[in-house]
Amino acid sequence: MKMAYILFDKMTSLDFVGFYEAVSWLRILKAKEGVSWDLCANKEEITDDRGMTLKIKHVSPDLSGYDLIFIPGGMPTRELRYDTEFVSWIQSARDVQYKVSVCTGALLLGAAGFLNGKMATTNPSAYELLTPYCSEVVKARIVRNGDTYTGGGVSASIDLGLYLVESLTTADIARKVQKMMDYPYYRPGNLSDIFMPVE
Repeated sequence: MKMAYILFDKMTSLDFVGFYEAVSWLRILKAKEGVSWDLCANKEEITDDRGMTLKIKHVSPDLSGYDLIFIPGGMPTRELRYDTEFVSWIQSARDVQYKVSVCTGALLLGAAGFLNGKMATTNPSAYELLTPYCSEVVKARIVRNGDTYTGGGVSASIDLGLYLVESLTTADIARKVQKMMDYPYYRPGNLSDIFMPVE
């Protein structure tokens, strides 16, 4: 499984890192064959919304060669969804099997047309912004519609990472990763398309 993390200036790093931490255990534990990932962006260096800078080796690569794309959120997603060059780059992932976002990264999946006719979620502050891009905005921590996964706000990235681990492997593997991360809040063995609904 070859994954592309699509990063951008002023992103929210926990959106990315929580998911990355959980999913990278697939390789560490050898729970799935051939797991690899690339950090991708439209420039060689990006700076998150708190001032942390990341070097990028893969600048605007063709995303069609990946098995999974992941898009974090952050305030710039509100403008990037109208950036035709950036959205066109994301659209190169149209045939990628797994499309994943956390927080307002869903706006970019939506702008690329990947949420058409699907249920999805995002940061609660952006439910209305997501509405035009999908069939239904679901108030939940995680929403899965086929091979498209969307997570709620910021820290939902950890739950979404564990959910993906479980859906690709088993509840036992998810429990093992959860233990390694010392993260007690995820509930393995409870997979459903709408996970942790907001009450």
